[in-house]
Amino acid sequence: MAFIAPFKGVYFNVEKVGSLNDVVTPPYDVISEKAVGAYTAKNPYSMIRLDITKNPGGSTGSDARYQNVADLFHEWLDQDVLQRDPQPALYLYMVQYKHPSGKMLTRKGVVAQVGLSEFGEGVVKPHEETFDSVISDRLRLLDTTKAQFSQIFSLYSDEENRVLDLLEAAKEQEPMGSITDDDGCVHSLYRVTNGAVILQVQELFMDKVLYIADGHHRYTTALAYKRLQKARKEKFSEKDPANHIMMYLCPMEDPGLSVLPTHRLLHWPGALSVDNLHIRLERWFEMEEIKNGSREVLLTEVLARMDEAEHDASSGAVTTFGVYHPGEDRCFLLTMKPEARQLLKDRPEQLQELDVVILSGVIIHGALELDHHRCEEENLIHYFSDPDEAMDVAVKECHKFETLTPLLFVMNPTRVKQVKKVADEGLIMPHKSTYFYPKIMTGLLFNQQIDGEEIDRLG
Repeated sequence: MAFIAPFKGVYFNVEKVGSLNDVVTPPYDVISEKAVGAYTAKNPYSMIRLDITKNPGGSTGSDARYQNVADLFHEWLDQDVLQRDPQPALYLYMVQYKHPSGKMLTRKGVVAQVGLSEFGEGVVKPHEETFDSVISDRLRLLDTTKAQFSQIFSLYSDEENRVLDLLEAAKEQEPMGSITDDDGCVHSLYRVTNGAVILQVQELFMDKVLYIADGHHRYTTALAYKRLQKARKEKFSEKDPANHIMMYLCPMEDPGLSVLPTHRLLHWPGALSVDNLHIRLERWFEMEEIKNGSREVLLTEVLARMDEAEHDASSGAVTTFGVYHPGEDRCFLLTMKPEARQLLKDRPEQLQELDVVILSGVIIHGALELDHHRCEEENLIHYFSDPDEAMDVAVKECHKFETLTPLLFVMNPTRVKQVKKVADEGLIMPHKSTYFYPKIMTGLLFNQQIDGEEIDRLG
């Protein structure tokens, strides 16, 4: 079902730019406005100058905003700052990292061009909602630059690991690029140019379904761009570059695949004491206070208790959360009562099992009576992958705002099998339901779409 193809990847010339560590960046959507200046100052060839961050306010910018990027992209190509591989290749992408549990892991995947398919066709499946304002901004950037600067992170099933075994055996000995990110994760990229191996890999993907892990907006943007190009061209071939998108493809059975939780820092509009919080939650949750320790120790303990409940098969399906009230420096383990399910009875069964849906439906919208529109309109919920960072922000904000009460809700991660189940049913998870870690870095490899070139299709 899925069509993948090799391509002529574009990459930085280290003889021109120096260390790749200084030019490669995280994905645009996790870079804060404050960090933009730091990345630019680190190296004049920083990827942040090409894969610009979201336009403030969530709208598209002026024509100059996008044309300046296109001009700079072509200037770097002309100056040999950027180079393009002379022959198509598949690219083996490996990342070695330390999981928050302390384990050292290696995740492996392949970067390739993937034939675009509408979601309704069942070849590429999403699991998260998208927002039109983000897509319009990314579409302007793609249409002006004719380049894909970052890969979409997708999953596929390969229980026997046939794809990666073929690629590892055929990869070049030395990586074409390697960087260490700010978390100490080592990302390495290897070319695979063996035509026979590439053909075998293409054939293996012909019966696979792809599940988007990260990059829903970029994929939807590529679909919109394809429709634009079809409208512009009298003859639009399925071999057209605009009919394809660059993806990083990782088997969902890979032992190095990690999904981390995304914790929620809620800004309650007004004063809310622990006693009042308890009154609101006690109908739906058992609340056990975690005591005797610094706030860091309390957070560590509640996360450990949640993890223990998650993996204790004898306890059955028990849903737990942690909540920390920084104003009173008190922390609680929340264990959901069976009767709380009635608040989710209108949701599809597959969504009722998700912690992110339970937090949203039972706690935030149910017990705390904050509807989705108000949370969005007043920016009441902030998202953090690092619980320690979230706690630091919560503590600072409890002293900063008199009209808000920060409440930190910590969570267990969504499981890969849940992502697959939701996507297979054609359902959508809430925003920030998954955090696949580590992120794919932007700038190790990107794809230039050139009019007149064609992508070789099988058969």
